[in-house]
Amino acid sequence: MSEYFDHEARRAEEQRSAGDDVESRTAGEPQEQAPPTNEHEPAPEPPYGEPSPSPRYGEPSPPSSLYGEPPPAAPEAPWRTTEEPGWPYRPQPEEPPPPPEKHGLNPLVRLGVPQPWRGIIDWVVTIAGAILIVLAIKAWIVNPYRIPSSSMEPTLHCARGGAGSSGCEARFSDRVLANRFIYHFRDPHRGEIVVFNVPKAAEAACGSGGVFVKRIIGLPGEVWQERNGYVYIDGKRLSEPYIKPDRRDFQSYPARKIAKGNYFMMGDNRESSCDSRRWGTVPRKSIIGKVFAIYWPPQRIRLM
Repeated sequence: MSEYFDHEARRAEEQRSAGDDVESRTAGEPQEQAPPTNEHEPAPEPPYGEPSPSPRYGEPSPPSSLYGEPPPAAPEAPWRTTEEPGWPYRPQPEEPPPPPEKHGLNPLVRLGVPQPWRGIIDWVVTIAGAILIVLAIKAWIVNPYRIPSSSMEPTLHCARGGAGSSGCEARFSDRVLANRFIYHFRDPHRGEIVVFNVPKAAEAACGSGGVFVKRIIGLPGEVWQERNGYVYIDGKRLSEPYIKPDRRDFQSYPARKIAKGNYFMMGDNRESSCDSRRWGTVPRKSIIGKVFAIYWPPQRIRLM
């Protein structure tokens, strides 16, 4: 029993002495010191083919890169701003929905007529409407007339050099406008220049017919008479300032009573006027209108 304990004590003593020898040997050898490391510098990469060392516990893993280099660090902003709405806050208005398509009042659009034909139809309707308006104005409102003879000289001029131009004073004939609707509201007055359709007796007496331009001298129910170129109405001499002394004819005609609804017409150029003295009076229905203006030539433009 004592031999067993001596054997175990001897073995422990030997192990202890061997450990002291190793410590004394390592203490006399110079030990290599690890180079100082910078925590801001990246760790050296292992040679090609060797695995990269795993990070220690608690240390962040280095960033990976496709080519082995770490990606550049994002610059840090010195300050950070946030967008805040202005004060007072005004919300942006919402855009209104598009307005519905308007077809207007054009029936061609509602009927689906294509644009080329629509434009052509518009032009045709516009031209036709303008023609109808002109014809309506001429038929019921105003109509132009040309003075063809010298029977109204010097009040209205005719052109020299034409047929029946004896006594004409102007180079161009006057163009006049006649009001066609005025006599629908009142009766014709003495002294007014009118246009009218002549009776058939005038065509035989004057050699021409159609439309004449004369001045109203006698009214319905009056007695007309001419003595030595002067007109008498109901026995009284008529004042006629529009007659020039060299235009009187110094003729005499017996008295005649003007029928109801008829008018006695005479020209201002008495010596060359074929008028009611030769072919009789004019019915009211034959009077077209009252001459109220000269519109041509330009130097003769005026109201009458």
